[in-house]
Amino acid sequence: MNWISEVVRPRIKTLFKRETPENLWIKCPDSGQMVFHKDVEANGYVIPGSEHHMRVTAPERLRLTFDEGKWLDIALPDAAVDPLKFRDEKRYVDRLKDARAKTGAQDAFKVGYGRVKGLPMTIAVQDFHFMGGSLGMAAGEAFIKGAETAIEKKTPYVVFAASGGARMQEGTLSLMQLPRTTVAVRRLRAAGLPYFVVLTNPTTGGVTASYAMLGDVHIAEPGALIGFAGPRVIEQTIREKLPDGFQRSEYLKDHGMVDMVVHRRDLPETLARLGRLLTKQPAGETGKAAPTLPPQPVAEAV
Repeated sequence: MNWISEVVRPRIKTLFKRETPENLWIKCPDSGQMVFHKDVEANGYVIPGSEHHMRVTAPERLRLTFDEGKWLDIALPDAAVDPLKFRDEKRYVDRLKDARAKTGAQDAFKVGYGRVKGLPMTIAVQDFHFMGGSLGMAAGEAFIKGAETAIEKKTPYVVFAASGGARMQEGTLSLMQLPRTTVAVRRLRAAGLPYFVVLTNPTTGGVTASYAMLGDVHIAEPGALIGFAGPRVIEQTIREKLPDGFQRSEYLKDHGMVDMVVHRRDLPETLARLGRLLTKQPAGETGKAAPTLPPQPVAEAV
């Protein structure tokens, strides 16, 4: 055995090996271009050049939307965990534990209260990173708590939807969140408060069949997949080729399902303008004063 070449050299290489972060570069799903992570982050997690809108975590979404990236977290009610004792390839409680460890969140929703371009606003964000943003009992409770907060504070209610649909591990209990969230939207309307939905990639299944399509104004991010069933399922069912861009934001806007397609950087200004319009506040007036807001910790987007 050659001690120098087989022992010493490998150890020297290990000593001086540079550690390169795995997320230093991001590959654009549209163009295949490799983009520096810091450039994408500085651009609001939109790929420069292709303008592909990446998914972001719920804390990052709140940071991008609220003034100065500050907001007050709204405490969310607890919900029953695994009421059906569900198990497929693994136990549901284990899936929840893994998702919580991975994201640092208790479930798919996060609700915050703060100012958007000076206008007090309540915002709920659905995080696709948590079990595909699936709608279960905890998510339903969070949506309702957000609506109650908006009613209490007399602010517009904004929901950023991102979901694969209802959470199958909770069965009918998950489906019951559809009428429950619908009732919460009706309470907002009875209070005379605007309800805005921002449809992000993807918004599908039972979420599209309930609160995601009940807004006073429906805004979509560019290129977002929006629909009930996926395009492949529809093609297999009707046995016809679907049009290009079917179920994407721009196609749905052209066919009347979405009111506007707005770039991520323009969302705060758009939401504030609509909020002032529907609450009859002239530009520059902010209504009820929001409290001083502490900076919030931000999770890294993936």
